[in-house]
Amino acid sequence: MDNIKLGLVDDHNLFREGIKSLINKMPRIVLVLEAVSGKDLLVKLEDTDPDVILLDLEMEEMNGIDTITQMKRSHPDIKIIILTMHKEERMISYLMEIGANGYLLKDTNQKELEEAIQSVYNQGFYFNTYVSEALLKGLKNKKQYTPILGKDYKLTSRELEVLHLIKEELTTAEIGEKLFLSTRTIEGHRKNLLWKLNVKNTAGLMIKAIQEKIIEL
Repeated sequence: MDNIKLGLVDDHNLFREGIKSLINKMPRIVLVLEAVSGKDLLVKLEDTDPDVILLDLEMEEMNGIDTITQMKRSHPDIKIIILTMHKEERMISYLMEIGANGYLLKDTNQKELEEAIQSVYNQGFYFNTYVSEALLKGLKNKKQYTPILGKDYKLTSRELEVLHLIKEELTTAEIGEKLFLSTRTIEGHRKNLLWKLNVKNTAGLMIKAIQEKIIEL
């Protein structure tokens, strides 16, 4: 199996050193990029192509929110895990909506950090209990949002089946094996779901499906 190439973006040297020591203990996860700000990251991405980035929110020059927005335009395939001390439920919901694939607090342990990196790499998203609850509360408090019934998206029964299996965090290969379909066919269903729900990645797909009450957390 290929190694997961990881990027780390945080303006505190001591914190980066601590994360690096944890990453060095994780099999198949290799740190290939370090940056001290979003601006620094975008420059270094010209020469390095990580699969997943651990991104802080509060940084000088370019903060995490602006970095996500820019990266989704210039490097849409790179997955992003927010690693921060911010616990605000609306902040979590907002960041996931604009393109983050996962959200961790900085007091997380090595086991969860490794699990989040692997999940985001393999499935495209990572929702722990705290994030799931925050998303639900964020959606409930988002009064300007008007749900549209899932049937209006004209999802096929197979697409709904694939959607529920994505929610269960199965990989494309695992979904194909379960449904006796090729990985190419599953990828086709995944792309159709992204197009029909008008989202850019799997994390966005999960959030939109929850918003529209197509699936439940």
